[in-house]
Amino acid sequence: MKEFSTEALETMQSAVSLQPEQSFRANFDYPKKFPDNLQALETIAWNYYWSWAGGTDIFRELDPTLWEKCEQNPRLLLKNVEEIRLWQRSLDADYVAKVNRFALKMERYLGQEPQPSGRVTNENPAAYFCAEFGVHNSLPNYSGGLGILAGDHLKSASDLNVPLVAIGLLYRYGYFRQKIAHDGWQEERYYDNFDTELALKPVMGERGERVLISVKIRGRRVFAQGWLAEVGRIKLYLLDTNLPVNNEVDRLITGHLYGGDTETRIVQEKILGMGGVRFLRKLNYAPSVFHLNEGHSAFLTLELAREYLEANPEATFEEAVANVREQCVFTTHTPVEAGNDVFPIGTLCGCFSTDYIESLKLTPEQFFALGRTNPDDENEGFGMTPLALRMARSANGVSEKHGEVSRDLWLKMFPEGTKNEDVPITHITNGVHAPTWIAPTLKDIYEKHIGENWFETLRDGEAWRAAVERIPDAEIWNAHCRLKELLIAFIRYKTLVHDTGSHNTINEHSDTRQLFDPKLLTIGFARRVAAYKRWNLLMTDLERLLRLVDNSEHPVQFVFAGKAHPQDRVGKQLLQNLMRINHNSNWQNRAVFVEDYDQEVARYLVQGVDVWMNVPRRPLEASGTSGQKSAMNGGLNFSILDGWWIEGYNGTNGFSIGELNVGDDQAEIDFEDAESLYSVLEKEIVPDYYTKNEDGLPVNWIRRMKNALVTLTPQFSSDRMVRDYLEKIYC
Repeated sequence: MKEFSTEALETMQSAVSLQPEQSFRANFDYPKKFPDNLQALETIAWNYYWSWAGGTDIFRELDPTLWEKCEQNPRLLLKNVEEIRLWQRSLDADYVAKVNRFALKMERYLGQEPQPSGRVTNENPAAYFCAEFGVHNSLPNYSGGLGILAGDHLKSASDLNVPLVAIGLLYRYGYFRQKIAHDGWQEERYYDNFDTELALKPVMGERGERVLISVKIRGRRVFAQGWLAEVGRIKLYLLDTNLPVNNEVDRLITGHLYGGDTETRIVQEKILGMGGVRFLRKLNYAPSVFHLNEGHSAFLTLELAREYLEANPEATFEEAVANVREQCVFTTHTPVEAGNDVFPIGTLCGCFSTDYIESLKLTPEQFFALGRTNPDDENEGFGMTPLALRMARSANGVSEKHGEVSRDLWLKMFPEGTKNEDVPITHITNGVHAPTWIAPTLKDIYEKHIGENWFETLRDGEAWRAAVERIPDAEIWNAHCRLKELLIAFIRYKTLVHDTGSHNTINEHSDTRQLFDPKLLTIGFARRVAAYKRWNLLMTDLERLLRLVDNSEHPVQFVFAGKAHPQDRVGKQLLQNLMRINHNSNWQNRAVFVEDYDQEVARYLVQGVDVWMNVPRRPLEASGTSGQKSAMNGGLNFSILDGWWIEGYNGTNGFSIGELNVGDDQAEIDFEDAESLYSVLEKEIVPDYYTKNEDGLPVNWIRRMKNALVTLTPQFSSDRMVRDYLEKIYC
């Protein structure tokens, strides 16, 4: 079976018809009638703008208990809310006014024309490709930091009105949900996302048919449909192979995020990259720039080359590459070679047809060389990062340090004698979306003292500094204390269970009324459970740690969260060891683990803790964005000098652990970093937090908090990040 021309593909795809009932989500109507004055609720629920622009309250107030039961999914809430509740709220003038105000605000927001920037225009937008998107926890299509960053990128692009379109995959079973067993061992559970009410609409053609694309995989043609998620002004298209026209194996290509074997990863990335380009063409998009956010989508460069050669039959592959490079930019997120996708040549051969390789005017060996750091090494696998570096005109890391690390990592791809600074990999430091991650109570303070459009002031660092410094210390502190009380209520709710095991663990309690104290210094540590994240560093000297926890005057309490990869037994063992600490101390009442870390859990943690701790092994933290979220809420970072914190730390807006040096003796470095961690806790953090003035305010601590708000919020905003991409990368 050969590859088909664009015209032949269109003819074939138009001949494939799908009956709506044959595929996921055909009926989008609710089996109930909405009161006329609340019709706007359904419109609002279709666009994720509600999730960051103040729309959460209108859904929560409709039925607070059901809202939590539905895991903050407004469409699921509207489907299941009792009709009597709708009619009761329709007679509440204040509630109706709130709904209508938000609906008008959203209408005005969506009605603004996109703002072109350089080569990125309305006719030729930027196309942003990523394997996962963390827009909101009600769209469980992400695993962690990469996805959350991608979601924040889209939100800032929307707020800045950037002409941008995004492409990803829709995973039927998403990423796993975490359950910690009674003995502290992580278990994984998967749920069928197709059974719920996702805010996704099928992409339809002019004749009312679902828009399909196809990609040849394993010797057969695999079809994918597209789903549209509206993220403010940005359209996010998610491709899905769960179609009756495909066989069962191919329907599961988009089954699990980062699931399956190596072959599954290859075919997923073919659908994402090659299929993504074909899907955009079916919708008549002509992007000016294709942004590969990590190497998963790098196959799109091959599809662009195939397009060029099909349109220019006399051209060479080298000419096609020159054309592709002008269109593509690449962001790498991984600071170690092993973290990049590298596929065995034999497995790759089974997923790519000979005729596709020939359509590129390449021999198989020339094709394989595109993904090798050393094109002449036939024993080397096919790497997605080398492919992306060769086929993109621009490459960047996600912090200044990561840019340097990436240049060292890929130096071997360049001529002998090339210096680090001459490797063409720059950096754009990651940022987070302030309106999403800043707590509502802080937003209220900003609206009061800065104005309703405080987030616009945020884009001007000096104006933001002057505005925040005028806010009274007591207001900042009282808001933080309320957020901490909310966090503790959340912790007690999440860790209360009726059936505990024989081992005492910090993830389950039969009585949580005495669990945690809002007056105590609270440290948060939440991230992926992996060896290089050094979850066990805090436990290096357990007696010293427990002295901090048990201190009668100035105790410390800890909240943990994070997932180990399902196949990472070392990570799972680290987690279990943490769970089962119980050495005749207050640990079980002053340390908790909140299972199933997701965006909702993250919001409570980053908004409520006093200190955000991060202890990765240097220099393996590419950027790290969770600490940025905490800083935006007045939390003080307590971190290894790596990733973004090297750029952010100024000596007074948080605390540092260890030095900048990197050595070969990991055991010695771990010992030194642990000693620094305990010492800073004992001599700086604890005394500073508990020292208060006659009004009961920890003046020095609040000064640090405000310094963090002033210096870190503008610098590590995703608005700044997107502007950097527009001005330095997309241009």
